[in-house]
Amino acid sequence: MIAKAREYSPKEIDQILDPLVKEWFYSKFQEYTPPQKITIMEIHNNNNILISSPTGSGKTLSAMLSAINELVKLARNNKLENRVYCLYCSPLRALSNDIQRNLISPLSEITKLAEEKGIKLQKIRVAVRTGDTTPYERQKMTKDVPHIFITTPESLAIILNSPKMSEKVMNIQYIIVDEIHSLCENKRGSHLTLSLERLEYLNAAKPVRIGLSATISPLEKVAQFLVGPERDCLIADVMFLKDINVKVMSPVDDLIYTPFDKIQSETYKLMDKLIQQHKTTLIFTNTRSATERVVHKLKEDFPEHYNDDNIGAHHSSLSKSIRFDIEEKLKQGKMKVVVCSTSLELGIDIGDIDLVILLSSPKSISRALQRIGRSGHRLHEKSKGIMIVQDRDDLVESAVIANSARKGIIDKVSIPEAPADVLVQHLVGMAVNKEWGVDEAIYVIRKAYPYRNYEREDLLPLLSYLNGDYVELEEKKVFGKIYFDNQKETFRKRGKLTRTIYFTNIGTIPDETAIKVFMRGEDKFVGTLDEEFVQKLHKGDLFVLGGKLYLFQYARGTKVYVDRSYSATPTVPSWFSEQLPLSFDLALEIGKFREQMNKAFELGIGKSDMITHLRADMDLDKQTAKAIYNYFNEQKKFLEIPTDKRLVVETFMSSEGKQYLLFHSLYGRRANDALSRFFAFVLSERMKVNIGLAISDNGFVLQIPSHKKVTLDMLREVINLEKLRPYLERSLENTELLKRRFRHVAGRSLLVLRNYLGRSKSVGRQQVSSYILYNVLKKRDPNFPLIRETYREILEDAMDLGNAEQVLRGIKEKKIHLVLTPTKNLPSPFSHGLVTLGYSDTMLLADRKELLKYLHEAVLKEIGIDYAAPESAVQE
Repeated sequence: MIAKAREYSPKEIDQILDPLVKEWFYSKFQEYTPPQKITIMEIHNNNNILISSPTGSGKTLSAMLSAINELVKLARNNKLENRVYCLYCSPLRALSNDIQRNLISPLSEITKLAEEKGIKLQKIRVAVRTGDTTPYERQKMTKDVPHIFITTPESLAIILNSPKMSEKVMNIQYIIVDEIHSLCENKRGSHLTLSLERLEYLNAAKPVRIGLSATISPLEKVAQFLVGPERDCLIADVMFLKDINVKVMSPVDDLIYTPFDKIQSETYKLMDKLIQQHKTTLIFTNTRSATERVVHKLKEDFPEHYNDDNIGAHHSSLSKSIRFDIEEKLKQGKMKVVVCSTSLELGIDIGDIDLVILLSSPKSISRALQRIGRSGHRLHEKSKGIMIVQDRDDLVESAVIANSARKGIIDKVSIPEAPADVLVQHLVGMAVNKEWGVDEAIYVIRKAYPYRNYEREDLLPLLSYLNGDYVELEEKKVFGKIYFDNQKETFRKRGKLTRTIYFTNIGTIPDETAIKVFMRGEDKFVGTLDEEFVQKLHKGDLFVLGGKLYLFQYARGTKVYVDRSYSATPTVPSWFSEQLPLSFDLALEIGKFREQMNKAFELGIGKSDMITHLRADMDLDKQTAKAIYNYFNEQKKFLEIPTDKRLVVETFMSSEGKQYLLFHSLYGRRANDALSRFFAFVLSERMKVNIGLAISDNGFVLQIPSHKKVTLDMLREVINLEKLRPYLERSLENTELLKRRFRHVAGRSLLVLRNYLGRSKSVGRQQVSSYILYNVLKKRDPNFPLIRETYREILEDAMDLGNAEQVLRGIKEKKIHLVLTPTKNLPSPFSHGLVTLGYSDTMLLADRKELLKYLHEAVLKEIGIDYAAPESAVQE
């Protein structure tokens, strides 16, 4: 049962604390924080609990204080054993080191307090084990075992199979999972849940599970992820304990007519002004390249304010030492401003931040709250964030995010369902431990939330694969890793090498590398691309590299072969792989806001009243509210306003005679990826033509030959929910996305060994090997579990099949009204971003700005609105 936890009085909490712990606590803090009032007693009472509260609310100490209290009681009575009592699992190595430092200080102070009172305490040991831990330190831990053991999900899986260390974790009392919101939506989280179930099954005690989370929803689902589907768990929900001050700002009065260069210069002037008004500022961008660009531009434009000592970049591509240096200087208050992408979203201790700037929309409400929550680190302080927008879609998106954040609306998490490749790793790990019966293994596996519905029949093919029953695989030097007795239905390890293979290939994060681009036929090197970008390419796609346009032909391993192209626009923008996707729940909130605006227009509410309402309801300044009104007014007069209940398909004929269907499907890029592929596939088959497509968060574009006509009845007729998945799977055949995702699955499932006998296999060789094995398996069994997992990962994790299906069902059941507009020679205001998608690479940004300005002027002329740009929008 999942239930809400109650709050306890300070007196009740004081009664359970050891006198030393209580005296230490009150020497450091005046009172218990709200999460501490809820959780300390519940953990003491051995109740599982999920704690959801903002940064600086004391949730880490909430989780640790009961464990520290128990250890101090044992230490004063000389009853501390040489084993692990508390396991603290963190997703980040840097966060693990933070926790260690923050634990050593209170334990040292409690020990000192005991010495002053003449009380002898056994030493309470704390240690960290991650991939960075040296062999010497690991060996030392097996002798002097840490009582509080801090590790990562990957290291925990290794520990479970370490002969010496595994014995020391078999009587754990507390398991703490930190930053659980960053784990539950990916395969690292699935991997961790299986490790926790294996640990508990072999454990003499039944440890208390404690989850620490920032902004996340729904909490009931995350609580089940923490404890499994059958155990009880309490929820301490103090997510909106702290006040939040979030504003949306535009650098200029007019985002359409102000020249691009001036918008940029005013953006940096605004950022500089805000930075100078605060002690320490954290700026979040949405890409690594933007992070570097902002740091460079601030130093270049304001050399009197910024230098290498007080401004820095922080992102995952930088070395560990550089990131650590920035983090330390932030803690010490030596940095005026740090610019990052996503790397500082998690709870690494970075000291006092008094302002967070979000440069453009963070694409989800929970991410906005997480980022803004990095400011006002202490409980009584207000978190302050300013979102600086760059265009009108960004403006509307950011305004809805800010309003949703103030109202406590949070995006829902999506947890992967029973990933087979992760399970294969654990089956090998389980076999290394002991001999298992199939029923016994299924019992443990189903205890993990992602595998709660896992069928026995699904497990047998995986065991058969690991047993080496596939002769075709053995011919390709893929050998058995376990012994599976099909008659007795038991499995165990196969030889000494099994443990080594498991240890050296564990984990869920795939190896990645830069992909080299060559001219086809000439073998002339052109440049490099990110692998994530390459996996989105189809034969015939156009992209820009080094300022030139290329036509994608095929890929081999880590090489891509292209032809030069002189077409007008690319079909895949270069930023596509790096840009964060809009969350589905935020997209729906924007759709609801659009519906509210549409109703206001239909009710005949005047401009002045609408602007006044926007300012009051969404806490906007007059200029921002006016810009939003103008944007919606122009769309309403030109066409229709698409909303969460109205999907408008706009037919547009370009001046070059190209026909475009613009789907105003505001559902986020992941859902639109599935929707666009589905419509492109079924319309292509029906009309017997090739259809080009481009997608964004706000919709997608299908390019159809001008002599073909699409009707509303045709769009409705092709919607078949039963065929959605099979059609999407067919659309993925022979794509780079399928090939590269199968390599990831093959690596996780030990089909392709990334490391073997001390040698690492390059990404290129992994890719070639996995493609060969894919074809072997596909021929033998198209429904082989690892092939099915690859499709599942693409459709459910990379795309958003579930919500795409929800949209199509809404259309089918007429809950979403599908509208096909008459053909026009101009795109509507809401579709300008869609129409100019490809131009972002072939045009200078300033020229793209001019195109948007031209389209806007043409729309205004069409609907009869006279518009004079404000003087501030004129280039100085």
